[in-house]
Amino acid sequence: MAETAVQTEHESGAAPAPPPRGRRGRRTVLVASALVVVAAVAVVGALGLGGGGAEEGSSAPPRSDSTVPVTRTTLTERTTVDGQLGYGAEIPLPVKATGTVTWLPAEGTTVKRGGTLLRVDDRPVVLLYGSLPMYRELGLTADDRQDAPQGTRQGTGTAGDTERSGDQGRTDETSSAPAPSGSPTPGGTGSGSGAGSGGTGGTLRGMDVLQFESNLAALGYTGFTVDEEFTALTARAVKRWQESLGLPRTGKVGIGDVVYSAGKVRIGHAGVRLGSPATDDALKYTGTSRKVVVNASAAEDSWAVRGAAVTIGLPDGKSVKGEVASVGKSATAPEEGGGEGGSATPTVPVTITVKDQKSVGRLESAPVTVEYVGRERADVLTVPVAALVALAEGGHGLETSDGRFVAVKTGLFADGRVEVSGSAVREGMNVRIPE
Repeated sequence: MAETAVQTEHESGAAPAPPPRGRRGRRTVLVASALVVVAAVAVVGALGLGGGGAEEGSSAPPRSDSTVPVTRTTLTERTTVDGQLGYGAEIPLPVKATGTVTWLPAEGTTVKRGGTLLRVDDRPVVLLYGSLPMYRELGLTADDRQDAPQGTRQGTGTAGDTERSGDQGRTDETSSAPAPSGSPTPGGTGSGSGAGSGGTGGTLRGMDVLQFESNLAALGYTGFTVDEEFTALTARAVKRWQESLGLPRTGKVGIGDVVYSAGKVRIGHAGVRLGSPATDDALKYTGTSRKVVVNASAAEDSWAVRGAAVTIGLPDGKSVKGEVASVGKSATAPEEGGGEGGSATPTVPVTITVKDQKSVGRLESAPVTVEYVGRERADVLTVPVAALVALAEGGHGLETSDGRFVAVKTGLFADGRVEVSGSAVREGMNVRIPE
């Protein structure tokens, strides 16, 4: 009602009554005094000073409930670095065939044992499994052909020779063909340590024979004994294998006919084009399992120990488990300029394998993160980092539930908590979280 009356007087044009003399000055003084009091209370509150408990509780009621206990636990420091998901570094295939490249597989193709890696002069270069490289031609020596048991020697006319007699024309036609460039003559000079003694005599023997025969048997060609000796029975199996590849049935395996690897391969970048001469780097490959490569700082690679468990963060937010498989022994110098801020340091490549390949989904290449465990402190007293307060005399402390401050020494920070120690700190004591 009073407000309505004032509006009516204003509308009628009547001048408002002047305030009593001296009232305005008193109001100004009172407002200024109030501001000074409020400012003083704020300063006192900020300094942690002030009066009794009732007043303190009324000014910050949440503080009495914001307490946490000091707990004993194990702190683990985890660090995240950047990595690259892929199939690893590409390695040149040890192609020893000579001639013109007439066919190449598509990049990303997976080739298994017995598969064709490329074709040179329209002849397939076949992948086999093994660690020993192909270093000589495999086949019967001159003495082996002369001493072959009846039924396996050409021209005997026995039932066991039916397979060979039907191919006599092709065998004779191709047996006189020159061996690939650089191929040693079995049983002669340069035939390798596996060849028999006596120049042109003796049976071809060696670990390379065992490796090849193991592959031949794994491909389903039998009828011979898998051992270190290349016999007439081995030659017969080779002929059947050559027939399946569309090759002349010579019974011999040239130095450029096969390439060995530890397992199936994924075709990488081709180093030549169709129609170019075959070279040592004609084709590159990787393994078929996806892995992660991290260029770790050489000064901070203590975590990179073979067999160490890590967590890989994928672009879609999912995490998969990984394991350190290998650590490079040579550090790579930083690029000139030192990167951002000039603080780049030499790095070493760390390769991490992913056991569960399905967990990666369909990703073939992507930037990822790798989280690893750094330092670890077991059975230590800890509090949330937010509970730490800076003391006026320096250092850190904790505020107890009854308002006292105790000095502490801090240790490892991890997972939002901090290791604390000191004569006044004990497990289970309650400390306040500053508001």
